[in-house]
Amino acid sequence: DAQGRSVDFRNTVLIMTSNLGTADLRKANLGFTKADEAVSYERMKAKIQDALKVHFRPEFLNRIDDTIVFHELSVPEVTRIVDLMTARLGVQLAGQGMGFELTDATKAHLATQGYDPTMGARPLRRAIQRLIEDPLSELLLQKEFTAGDIVVVDVEETPDDPDALDGRTIVFRAEAGFEPPTVELAVESVE
Repeated sequence: DAQGRSVDFRNTVLIMTSNLGTADLRKANLGFTKADEAVSYERMKAKIQDALKVHFRPEFLNRIDDTIVFHELSVPEVTRIVDLMTARLGVQLAGQGMGFELTDATKAHLATQGYDPTMGARPLRRAIQRLIEDPLSELLLQKEFTAGDIVVVDVEETPDDPDALDGRTIVFRAEAGFEPPTVELAVESVE
């Protein structure tokens, strides 16, 4: 760098992500079918490579070994991301002696509310915080749940509620029956 420091990047993998070129792909409306999926993927990759060339200097692009172009996330993939993002919340509640469960309807609701085709899954983190973590924190502070409860997060149809998203509201309820893991199991899950 300008200070004379050098860094050895041998044996290092750098992963950089970008949404460059996705706006053009959205305009092109590349509706894939099974027959032309490979051709469409190559066309999509070429458009993204062109966008990279416009945006970045050749000196930078020449230092990149490989560029991987991903397909748009599917609904099952976004639902799996919901599972991964809420797993931490389950661990935190287990530390307080409570279980945590999201219904499939809630996962689907979060996936639709937090997924934007142009932004990917990035807004999902904010949706989980806004729709699950913040209200649950309030309920925990109000002592709505106690040790031994399983916090079940579900979705109810509320078409008359003006604050409801898509006519549905997320609700929290307590079910008895949470048994904290034994010390041995807790240690194994951490390892």
